[in-house]
Amino acid sequence: MLSELIQLSFDKIMQTRSYTVVILKGQGKKFAIYTDPAIGRNLQIFLTGAEKARPLTHDLISYIFRGYEIRLKQVVINDIQDTTYFARLFLEQDAGGRRHIVEIDARPSDCITLALMNNAPVFCTRDVLEKTLAIEEE
Repeated sequence: MLSELIQLSFDKIMQTRSYTVVILKGQGKKFAIYTDPAIGRNLQIFLTGAEKARPLTHDLISYIFRGYEIRLKQVVINDIQDTTYFARLFLEQDAGGRRHIVEIDARPSDCITLALMNNAPVFCTRDVLEKTLAIEEE
């Protein structure tokens, strides 16, 4: 059964010593994904354009994509169980006159970082959006 996809936009990131909160927005609803602080630091480095002495893991993955002419087609946050989100990367490559699309299981925080770095859309299923706890801001 196919599920309706809702396009999400990146709203903001909040960082503490023990975790990172990534706020996403879809159809007027904001929700939070909590992740490791290292992922948050990497995301903030990308968003601020700060210089890095060496490539970080997400840079390496993006360089591999470019080297093999792989395009990050989209990210889909496809499940939530308790407070844990699940996501899929959809990669596309033209090879030998054929287009190949590969779907890979990945952490949403990694997917969101790669999507921002590669200008790819992020979606969630309607079911996931309905299960999220809305963030109300003052």
